[in-house]
Amino acid sequence: MRGTRIVIADRHPIVLQGLTSVLAARPDFAIVASCSDGASCIEAIRVLEPDIALLDVAMPDISAPEMLALASSGRFGTRVVFFTALAENRNLTDLAAQGVCTVVTKDATPEVLIDVLRRVAQGQAQPSLSPDVPEPPVSEEKSLLTQLTDRERQIMRLVSEGLSNKEVGRLLNITDGTIKVHLHHIFQKLDISNRTVLAALAISQNELSLAPRESQPSGPWPKDSANTK
Repeated sequence: MRGTRIVIADRHPIVLQGLTSVLAARPDFAIVASCSDGASCIEAIRVLEPDIALLDVAMPDISAPEMLALASSGRFGTRVVFFTALAENRNLTDLAAQGVCTVVTKDATPEVLIDVLRRVAQGQAQPSLSPDVPEPPVSEEKSLLTQLTDRERQIMRLVSEGLSNKEVGRLLNITDGTIKVHLHHIFQKLDISNRTVLAALAISQNELSLAPRESQPSGPWPKDSANTK
């Protein structure tokens, strides 16, 4: 029987070694990569297509939303388990409440961690499988993207389909400068840094299927500005 294939990433060598030792002792797990930075972790996920990615939530070179978006946007469907030192992390609890990841605190026992990973491998989509992480309240947000304005979501969809700022501006009858300001706000709100990650996040949130393709947006739009709410 094939073991659950896992990629591990943590910025602390001693934690990385400890996780490797704990999981390697279980015959139903196969560690396919151990990474100390976000870039090598994402590359390992893309190339090795693991069943689970066990990720330090505070990697220095990539944010949790970026890791989640890139891990979940491919054809392989890697399940993400975030390993965190802080139980009360609003961003994490929001993500977990949406059912897109699982959270385990670093003070969990090895037995708890093993149980979490086994249940995730079986497809049990629970926000938190660790007793050390308080069950998040039911979130009214159905998506990470609900913090964006309607105009920002429309621009995000078009940009994620590969359109340039000029092409988006022509479609929406607004200037390149306004597009740039909107993108800056989008990147800040989603804690991301570039269009590639934006496209991956849009895919993971099933946003691209909603992108308008007509030369004008559907329905009336108010006069646009960078501060449109």
